[in-house]
Amino acid sequence: MPDFPSVYPPATLAHDPNAPSRKEDHIELAFRSQVDRLQLDERFDYEPLLAAHPAAGSLPQLDWGGKTLAAPLWVSSMTGGTEKAFAINHNLARAAGEFGIGMGLGSCRSLLYDDHRFKDFNVRPVAGDAAVVFANLGVAQVQTLLDEGDETMIAQLVRSLELDGLIVHVNPLQEWLQPEGDRFTAPPLATVTSLLEALPELPLIVKEVGQGMGPASLQALLRLPLLALDTAANGGTNFAKLELFRSDDLAREAYAGLAQVGHGATEMVRQINGLLRSETVPVACQNLIISGGVQGFLDGYYLTELAGLPAVYGQASAFLRYARADYTSLRRYVTSQLRGLELARAYLRPRH
Repeated sequence: MPDFPSVYPPATLAHDPNAPSRKEDHIELAFRSQVDRLQLDERFDYEPLLAAHPAAGSLPQLDWGGKTLAAPLWVSSMTGGTEKAFAINHNLARAAGEFGIGMGLGSCRSLLYDDHRFKDFNVRPVAGDAAVVFANLGVAQVQTLLDEGDETMIAQLVRSLELDGLIVHVNPLQEWLQPEGDRFTAPPLATVTSLLEALPELPLIVKEVGQGMGPASLQALLRLPLLALDTAANGGTNFAKLELFRSDDLAREAYAGLAQVGHGATEMVRQINGLLRSETVPVACQNLIISGGVQGFLDGYYLTELAGLPAVYGQASAFLRYARADYTSLRRYVTSQLRGLELARAYLRPRH
């Protein structure tokens, strides 16, 4: 038998001391690693020949109201006004600054009337000047301030925290089901329109809180000069359902079906794309945040590529899970998401 030369010189083989154990792992794990063909992700074409492994930091940047997002990832609004919120918000702000991702604070309502929880929301010193961080108020509070002629309090809130703008969350079902909830006396669209007129220089994002929105609401928001529309679709944390857990048995039984009402993220992106194609009135909304049931970078990559507007994807519960622990855990999670997103962009082509 002829003596064929080795593909690798002996010196190279000697520098792979893990080869035997790796091969043993492959043998032991082979049967556990089979994938059911019915579980294949059919959203993508996998193209393994067309790219090298991506370098860290290779994601395309996105202009966001004059600042730059280094990755299409958004920390969706979560919490504020409690002792736990201080550590959570500061961990998240540190990640926003380190990785160049966007962040929405939890409801800043408590700061409108006193500043004893100011430290929970004062994240600019942690995030740094370049980070994109937004305040957050419910549409009910905005309506009250506008009715009372106190809209300057909103601008003052954003200035005092040195933030980049305001998120208004629209949550009629949550407020109705919340034992201490507010009641809307005007349609949220009228309130948002009045806010834009009263504070035209304030960058504004409008979102739901886990139900999503139908095509008529989406169409109305696309026509407004918003920095972004946030889907906050049904499929993730649902605040109507959350409030039912805080209610009595009768309310839970009577209103349980409301948690199932709404629109998913993929459905909403497709509706928005349809409106963009058919819209006769110019679209003024600049960006899209796709959130609600987005489980990770594969969902985020698919949906942002599907979107007809410049888009980022948002997550809340996943960030919350790691932000409650030490920063090292959160940092590992964010790194895994961004590296996964880079890998997806290199080898996966979304099927529209």
